[in-house]
Amino acid sequence: MTQKQVLSSVKDQDLIEKRRQQMIKGAITLFKQKGFHRTTTREIAKEAGFSIGTLYEYIRTKEDVLFLVCDAIYFQVRERLEAVIDLKDPSIDNLVTVVKSYFQLMDEMQEEIVIMYQEVKSLEPDTREYVLQKERDMAAMLERVIVTCLPYEISKQDVELLANNIFIQGHMWGFRRWILQKQFTLEEYIDRQIHYLLQGLSVWEEN
Repeated sequence: MTQKQVLSSVKDQDLIEKRRQQMIKGAITLFKQKGFHRTTTREIAKEAGFSIGTLYEYIRTKEDVLFLVCDAIYFQVRERLEAVIDLKDPSIDNLVTVVKSYFQLMDEMQEEIVIMYQEVKSLEPDTREYVLQKERDMAAMLERVIVTCLPYEISKQDVELLANNIFIQGHMWGFRRWILQKQFTLEEYIDRQIHYLLQGLSVWEEN
């Protein structure tokens, strides 16, 4: 499966987008408070500002809402990364800019990231695979930036590992916040992670 279709009885695409954004916002609020399983579709509809009947014009099941939440998270990540990736002027500085922007976005979306990690297991296998593929796509974006921006070559295996390290370091700010955010400000966390990244890259360059 390359695309997940959430069926709607409404044909107006602008209205579908508007209502689903309301659902996503309301669902995130409730999932943070109660978790996916304890949240009802009636509660999601109320939080979103419309009736349960209206809700079911735009989705079929509660799982559809969780899918939309996960999909929205990765859409925002892709949009943010694409906005700062400058492959026409590749450099280490450009790589650092991309990584900083990614970490800042993960700070803004830390609640959503925690929800995704907690609840993606609730999706059906084909839908879960779609969401996991989106995650692989995000890591692949980082891989392309690394390959393009480094002035020397490193192995494909190292590129993949480095991209996944950056990816998870961003998420870690959210799901390890109970300890990290007592020890570091966001700026300090980003600076230290960038420091370790550049330190590791300098070792690769020497070799």
